[in-house]
Formats: sequence, C-alpha cells, structure tokens
Amino acid sequence: MNVEDHNSSATNSEPADSPEVSRGCLLSLLVVVLIVAAAAAVTGIERRAHANSELVTYTDANAAPPVSLALPVYQKDATQIVLPGNMQAFTLAPIYARTTGYVKSWSHDIGSRVHKGDLLAVIETPELDQQLAQAKADLATAQSNAALAKITAARYQSLVAQNAVSQQDTDNALAQLQTTNTQVNSAQANVHRIEQLQSFERIEAPFDGVITARNLDIGQLVTPAGSTTTPGAGTVATSKQVFDISAIQTLRVFINVPQVYAPDAKNGVAATLTLPQYPGRTFHGKLVRSASAVDPATRTMLAEVDVDNSAGQLLPGSYTEVHLNVSTAVPTLLVPVSALILQADGLHVATVDASHHAHIVRVTPGRDSGSTIEILGGLTLGQPVIANPPDSLTDGELVRVVSPDAESKP
Repeated sequence: MNVEDHNSSATNSEPADSPEVSRGCLLSLLVVVLIVAAAAAVTGIERRAHANSELVTYTDANAAPPVSLALPVYQKDATQIVLPGNMQAFTLAPIYARTTGYVKSWSHDIGSRVHKGDLLAVIETPELDQQLAQAKADLATAQSNAALAKITAARYQSLVAQNAVSQQDTDNALAQLQTTNTQVNSAQANVHRIEQLQSFERIEAPFDGVITARNLDIGQLVTPAGSTTTPGAGTVATSKQVFDISAIQTLRVFINVPQVYAPDAKNGVAATLTLPQYPGRTFHGKLVRSASAVDPATRTMLAEVDVDNSAGQLLPGSYTEVHLNVSTAVPTLLVPVSALILQADGLHVATVDASHHAHIVRVTPGRDSGSTIEILGGLTLGQPVIANPPDSLTDGELVRVVSPDAESKP
C-alpha cells in the first residue's frame, strides 16, 4: 500500500508543475516584446526630433530672401560729364479751327515745310456767309436811320430858333440822332466780328516750320476749339487740333544737371551732342539758359542747350547724349539702376554685411545713363550692394546671397 501510494502521489504531482512553467514563459515573452516596442518608440522619436530639427534649420536658412550682389565700379576723375537729353522743337504750335464748317481743301501734309502765311486748309462756312450778309444789311438799315435822324435833328434845330417847334421836340430829335449813331456803330462792330470769323476759313501757317500732324480731311466737319456738339442725346467736346507745326531750324535740348555740377552749367558753355543714329558723329550746341534752381526731388537743375538744325538731320523727340566740360571733377561710383530703392526721403541702396544682414543706406545720385547711375555719396569703394532688392526688404533683415560670384562683378 505504501509503495502504491507513493507512486500514485508522484504521478499526480507532475501535471501540477506544467501551468506554472507556461505562465513564466509567457511573462518573459511579454517583457521582451515590451522592451523591443519601447526601444523602437524611442528610436522613432529620436529620428523624428532629428528630422524636425533639420527641417527647422533648412526652413530658417531658406526663409531669408535670396539676393545677388554687385560691386560698384569706381569711375576715375573726368573733366567731362555726359548727360541724357531730350530734343524738342524750338517752337511747337497745335493749330485749332476757329470757325464751324466743312473742310473744302487742304494744301500740306505731314513732313511739308511751310513758311509763315502759307495756306494750310480752307473751310466752307455757308451759314457764316449768310450771317455776314445779314449783318451788312442791318448795318445799311442803321446807317439809313442815322441819316434820317440827322436831317430831322437839323430841321428841328432851325425851326426851334423861329419858335416853330418846341424845345422838347428838338431834344427828342437830337437824342434819336445819337441813338441811331450808336446803332450804326453796333452794326459795324458786328460786321467786323463776322468778317474776322470768316477770315478763319483760311487756316494759315503761323511761322516757318514743318507739319508734324494733320487731323482733317475733305468733307470733315470742324468746330472751334472748346465748343461742343450734341449728336443725339450726348454732348461731345471738339478740341482736337487740325494741324501741328514745329519750327526745327533750331532745336532745344533739355538736360538735368546734377547738383555737384550745377556751377559749371553757365550760359554760353559749349556742348557736344551724340546720337545713336549717327555713330561717330558729333553736333555742336550751346547752353543758353538754366532754371537757376535745384529740384529737391532729383537734386538736379534743368538746363537748355540749343543746337543748329539748318541741315534738318536732327529730329524733335530724339534721345541724345550731351557732353559738357566741368571745371572740377568729382570721383563717383557706378551701380546698376535696379539697385536703387525709392523712398519718401530720397534714393537708397541696400548693402550686406559679413553676417548676411541687409542695411538700407541713403545715397546721393549723379548722372543716370539708363542702365547705371552715378553715386556721389553714401557708398564706399568695395562695398557690395544688392543688385535687385525685393520691395519687402527691411533694414537689418537676414538675406541669403545666392550668387557670391556676383560680388566681384559690377
């Protein structure tokens, strides 16, 4: 019995240990899984934080506006300055119609050279002709009434001496004579007025010159400048000139002289002109007048140079470069015109320091040649400027130089 009981108890104790072993294995496996998951989570967080840090760094680096730099070009002292000029006719007159009518004929077209008094066009004015005929008839009637009043007044004056008529009747006759004489004067003035208007049927050249515009044709209705016509329900102002005439024997060239060169812009100073359509040729003019005042907006003084154009080679409206000699040369720096920043207090440029921060400085401009402009003050030699600053650029803003090679280029 004892042996069997012992075997029986040994047999029953083996299955009792199996659940405990399984539970321990599961717990160990769960711990391993949790450790692996925690390690993976930590690794993912670290990678994401690193990526975010790199993104912030990249964003900060690229958020700054990209700019390119240009190095101002030093211009040596020169005894001559070159200024852009605008050629204009010495005298320019738009010619308007002074009477209403239809164009009967025109004699000169654009490009025609005319002399003072030459007939340009003829306007038919039948209504005005009838008004003149009526005014002359009214004048004749007034003259007849005045003649009768004169005879009547003379008779009354002779009869009043004989006490044949009263003094009152004589005074009435004399007053009637004065009234009729006034009516004659009024009718005569009206005739002269209409005759003057009728003389405007002929449009004539006011001076020697060349026709630069013709805005009429045969049969076209023209009206005086400033008058209005009412086609339908609308009202149209008719103030367009019928001809443009320019005197081009001598041309005016207007230039803007920088303030630093204003003392050299004196009347009588010789000037040399060059034009792109005549390469290698020069034309000679003379400075004849100046504004004697500096424009505070541009710090320049307006001056006029007259140039002879008897050969007719120069055309009004042309661009020219005017060369003037100066007594004192001023060293300047040339920068691209695109580098200028226009603000309320004047012109500025933007520079960049070693830490890539922009600084907006005010400069004193000189001559403007179109693509470049002289800087007379505010910049130092070797100080690069932003070639094309954005409109939103502010002083002290961080910028990103996208083309460092541009620092060595003008």
